[in-house]
Amino acid sequence: MKINAPQRHFIEEGLNFKTWDEIAPYFQRLKDHPIATEADFIQWLKNKSELDAVVEENAAWRYIRMTIDTREQALSEAYTYFVTEIQPKMAVLEDELNQKMMQSPFAETWKQQTDFGIYLRSVQKELDLFHPENVALHAEIGELSQQYGAITAAQMIEYRGEKMTMQKASLLLKELDESVRKEAFELIGTTRAANDETLDDLFTKLVQKRHQVAINAGFDNFRDYKFVELGRFDYTKEDCFNFHESIRKHIVPLVQKIQQKQARLLGVEKLKPWNLEVDPTGKPALKPFATGDELLHGTIAMFQEIDPFFADCIQTMQEMGHLDLESKAGKSPGGYNYPLYEIGVPFIFMNAVGSLRDLVTMVHEGGHAIHSFLSRDLEITGFKSLPSEVAELASMSMELLSMDQWNHFFTSDDDLKRAKTEQLETILKILPWIATVDEFQHWIYENPMHSVEERNQCWEKITQSYGTGLVDWTGYESFKTRSWHRQLHLFEVPFYYIEYGIAQLGALAVWKNSKINVHEAIEKYKDALALGYTKQIPEIYATAGIEFNFSDEYVKNLATFVEEELNKLEGN
Repeated sequence: MKINAPQRHFIEEGLNFKTWDEIAPYFQRLKDHPIATEADFIQWLKNKSELDAVVEENAAWRYIRMTIDTREQALSEAYTYFVTEIQPKMAVLEDELNQKMMQSPFAETWKQQTDFGIYLRSVQKELDLFHPENVALHAEIGELSQQYGAITAAQMIEYRGEKMTMQKASLLLKELDESVRKEAFELIGTTRAANDETLDDLFTKLVQKRHQVAINAGFDNFRDYKFVELGRFDYTKEDCFNFHESIRKHIVPLVQKIQQKQARLLGVEKLKPWNLEVDPTGKPALKPFATGDELLHGTIAMFQEIDPFFADCIQTMQEMGHLDLESKAGKSPGGYNYPLYEIGVPFIFMNAVGSLRDLVTMVHEGGHAIHSFLSRDLEITGFKSLPSEVAELASMSMELLSMDQWNHFFTSDDDLKRAKTEQLETILKILPWIATVDEFQHWIYENPMHSVEERNQCWEKITQSYGTGLVDWTGYESFKTRSWHRQLHLFEVPFYYIEYGIAQLGALAVWKNSKINVHEAIEKYKDALALGYTKQIPEIYATAGIEFNFSDEYVKNLATFVEEELNKLEGN
């Protein structure tokens, strides 16, 4: 598809600001502009929307370039400047603009329109949370969070003369030779352990500063503050606790069955931590592709078969240089799809090394990208600012909807079945991990003055409650105690994690519907994504043909469905 940069009406054409002084006048113009009529109000909203898009895209490119090469000091400095110099000044003016918007007599009328009502509700939330004394704290927190990426990006092991990123080293845990797996596990664990004290100290600082932000804003703790900041209008902390319990009750027993089978096939009573990823039947790890180009072209072919529009989205990103897929030294870990609100074409970043997990990451981020394309023409930038429960529904559904087209990466039926089985088992395994991380965060911020030792003890207790009793960590207890260090969300985006679990349940429901009528399921999926955030979350889920539900009975039904699909793959 042909994408043209939108014509600007408020911001100077071609302005790609580097300093605050270049963009500040536009905030001031909005602040000073009178709103005398409803037409003034509408134009003012459009001007603010344009400013929002330009500023957010500028910040996005600074982050993208920094994460592609963390060793380049100038890129890091450009991002740090935005976080420490532009954001704090912008936050004060944003609050004044929000006040101006909500004090307008026309705001009350526009609240009655569902799409604008959702947007104005979010603006009111920002007004309620803003406190001048938190501006500097947010800047400090942003700088501290940035350190996590730099520390983890520098982590590499040397295995038999070859230096490897953690992403590449993790592939060794799938090798058939147990001595290789054990050696790799120990090297990875030892390398991470070298940063234990640094990361513990960093996290303690983050917790303390986040707690102060909450206190300044009039909350008892950061958890309660963050629920409001994240816009969790449609569920409560008690719903999260119900989610935890439902996962413990209905998903953990399925994980236990998976690990029992793994142990039985390996001929052991209990699994060592380096035996969790290897194929127990003695088959080598699945390698769906060798290069980033193979991953890209296979994904386009696969998406073309599902829906030609999906393929067109990825091809457009390729043509515009909005993809960076392969793992390399100096690159931040992980993967993301970063929306670019002005041009409307997002950027996919990942660390592909040829594994099945990389294929899943590509279709996951591809789902986010398609979401961006489907919602790019919405009238106001704020309509595209998605709650994670909606954003992750797009990505996780794509993981499952694409499985029948994975034959573009696996030529044998046996490998295709193995890949599907591994994907479904991974989903079952990740749900308890999501619940563990979320429950851990509730404790952390309800008890912000805890010590490092108390924090680690809490982690041990929670992980045990979601455990199967089938993994033997003897001799490696310290690795397990600090295993939460590898979860970047804890350091960079606190409380942004249970959304994956909620959306995963939704994705399973979308996939379940596709088993009945695949065309209808995909059309409803597209209709839901095209809404952006112009409806409440339950309405968006209903448009997708599913429920916004994570109750005991709902989780039980989905668990039964997944178990039945696994049995079909295994021929049972």
